Amino acid sequence: MSNTRVEDEAAIQAVLADSYQAWEAGDADGMVADYTADATAIMTGSFRDSREMIRDSMAQGFAGPLKGSSTYNKQLSIRFLGKDAAIVVSESAILFPGETEITDDHRKVNATWVFEKRDARWLIAAYHNSPVLAPGQ
Repeated sequence: MSNTRVEDEAAIQAVLADSYQAWEAGDADGMVADYTADATAIMTGSFRDSREMIRDSMAQGFAGPLKGSSTYNKQLSIRFLGKDAAIVVSESAILFPGETEITDDHRKVNATWVFEKRDARWLIAAYHNSPVLAPGQ
């Protein structure tokens, strides 16, 4: 892997780390700070088609059922598509207040993050997740 790819990978991982830290702080603005204005987020039962809509839904969550939560995240892969795009696949779950680990695998999701490099800065352009199913399901 070239130095540029190593630097790009580190920059993408920093964007994800900042987003996870903002989640833990209950900071909806910080969570979407590295999203494109036209970012999309698809999760079971919902489609959010702008950074502002994602921010608003996260603010509602942080004020309600996600208050005090954090996330478990494990990067499974990163794949670059040309110079200015990358796909990250991760395994994630919500940790509710008082939890330090996920004991119920049914709460885990596999997530796909699409990154775009704009003006030398990596941004999240799309996010999608799907529940992890037990083998045979």
